[in-house]
Amino acid sequence: MRDLAPLPGGNSSLTYAATIDAAVRVVVKVAPPGLPPVRNRDVLRQARALTALAEVTDVAVPEVLGTDPGTPPDVPPLFVMSFADGESYEPRHTALAQRPPATEVRGRAAAAARMLAALHAVGAAELGIDEEAVSPRAEVERWRAALATCELEPAATTAAAECLRRLTEALPAPLTPAVLHGDWRLGNMQCVGTGIRAVIDWEIWSVGDPRLDLAWLRLMSDPGHPTAVAPDAPTLEPDELLAVYESASGAPVAELDWFDALVRYKQAAASALLVKNAVRRDQVTERVKQMRHGIPLLLTAALTRLTR
Repeated sequence: MRDLAPLPGGNSSLTYAATIDAAVRVVVKVAPPGLPPVRNRDVLRQARALTALAEVTDVAVPEVLGTDPGTPPDVPPLFVMSFADGESYEPRHTALAQRPPATEVRGRAAAAARMLAALHAVGAAELGIDEEAVSPRAEVERWRAALATCELEPAATTAAAECLRRLTEALPAPLTPAVLHGDWRLGNMQCVGTGIRAVIDWEIWSVGDPRLDLAWLRLMSDPGHPTAVAPDAPTLEPDELLAVYESASGAPVAELDWFDALVRYKQAAASALLVKNAVRRDQVTERVKQMRHGIPLLLTAALTRLTR
């Protein structure tokens, strides 16, 4: 292996590009040294998921080429996977002077919705993935606990409490557990033209209700997202994504408003954590200020969906 160089992307493990054999490019994922390789730092867990998902028709993931358990904490575990060339472009959250053609981006968005339906068509148990499913109730509790550690403005505190009450009172019946990416969006896909070469960054995958990934994809394409830097960028609108997904899956999606609200509550909590940490480190950038501004707006948008 030669030409090892850091790659951007992935917040929990170290990611490198390298060359093997006759100019074959690969990606190496390494657990951070000195830390227990657990949860989103468990690179071997990521490798197991990718190996299972490689068997799913119409789902594109990198091929796992090898793993090494290492000897933690001195030598961290790692895995090697195929390199997927392409462009990772998040239309409404990337400021670009020169954008890809609108027809290409809309084609990618449709492909992402169809691929998500293909992923959800296979239950986690069918893939041999034996992990406990995260229930909608547990998802709400996770982000409630996160928000409880953060200091919010009074209006945001009130909105968060009301979101929590309404989410808890209207818990939907869970669907058959599926493998969830956790951040299913075009920015985590290597694309060429209208096609998706590979879905990347599986660090926070889980097993749970498939509507969670669908709602997240819709959120990231929402032109009204409070931290969107390019709300007018051409892509599919949230309801267009839903129509593609339902057409591909062959069935309507029930109670999606609840999940649309949950992902906004989730992102408000995640943003509050990032703001808290930035303040603690005295690293309050313009991006952090934008996230802080977006927290009450996300909570208000969640309430709107819960009161329809």
